[in-house]
Amino acid sequence: MKSPVILLNEKEIRACAVMDSEAYDEIAMGFSALAAGEAVLPPIMRIDVAEHEGEVDVKSAHIRGMDSFAIKIAAGFHRNRELGLPTGSGMMVLVSAVTGNPLAVLLDNGYLTDLRTGLAGAIAANHLAPQKVETAGIIGSGMQARWQARGLKLVRDFKRLLVYGIIEEQVDAYVSEMAEELGVEVIKAASAEEVVRSSRAVVTTTPSKHPYLNKDWLHPGLHITCMGSDSEDKQEVHADVFSAVDRVVCDRKSQALRLGELHHAKDAGLLTEADADELGELTAGLKPGREDENQITICDLTGVGVQDTQIARLAFCKAKERGLGTAIE
Repeated sequence: MKSPVILLNEKEIRACAVMDSEAYDEIAMGFSALAAGEAVLPPIMRIDVAEHEGEVDVKSAHIRGMDSFAIKIAAGFHRNRELGLPTGSGMMVLVSAVTGNPLAVLLDNGYLTDLRTGLAGAIAANHLAPQKVETAGIIGSGMQARWQARGLKLVRDFKRLLVYGIIEEQVDAYVSEMAEELGVEVIKAASAEEVVRSSRAVVTTTPSKHPYLNKDWLHPGLHITCMGSDSEDKQEVHADVFSAVDRVVCDRKSQALRLGELHHAKDAGLLTEADADELGELTAGLKPGREDENQITICDLTGVGVQDTQIARLAFCKAKERGLGTAIE
């Protein structure tokens, strides 16, 4: 007889998976497994809904030896702002790797995707940002602008946060909310250039289709994490930036070279596959992270299925321990 499927709602999931060192370690373990060749990572399935400026992505990964894996459905519809709705939503299904039966449905409304993406940013910063970061910078003012700041704060104790965005009321809200949450000074910058020139660690979080981050803004000791470009038509960073930095890292080369920032640099003839390392090589200790305080580093995050499997498994495990969820026969 099949075991019941556990249905977890967003409130229950938020109580079980948070931005902390335990979740950090789980996501880092997933990247390490990917680098070691221990993960089965299928290509992303993306459904574009152009007439509503939306897309739905399906991601998954099975890590060999683990008894379950996640299949994640994530939606991003940017016109939702006009409807008073969040631009992102989603859910995850946890599947038994032993029988193929569903174990749980995690109705997280995109929360776990936001969390695991912020944790990937934390991992990138922990390995690549300078040890001392007084001023950090965020470009963008949406949900990931918040999660990336939280992730950066988890690994670097910055005192000041610069933020730049094009939707003024969102930026104002961001400044107020994040100053209180992080306990740091949050300053509205006049431009993306000011953010980059004045910060030691910068995260770009926009869905821009027109690159804005210029090579001339780079300076010794800077780290940049770019995570907004997760489809072929998105680009935040000018391609020549990649030829001007000391170290290029990404979450998965085959994916980033197809749809991330890296693919624009490759198409421009400014970067080859050999020029980039994978984040899992750093978490597994196969390659070093930042080697001196003056290096300029950049990490391209496109989001990989091992993150979804790891965060879903963590949330499910915690929920079982606490007796949360509704069993459906």
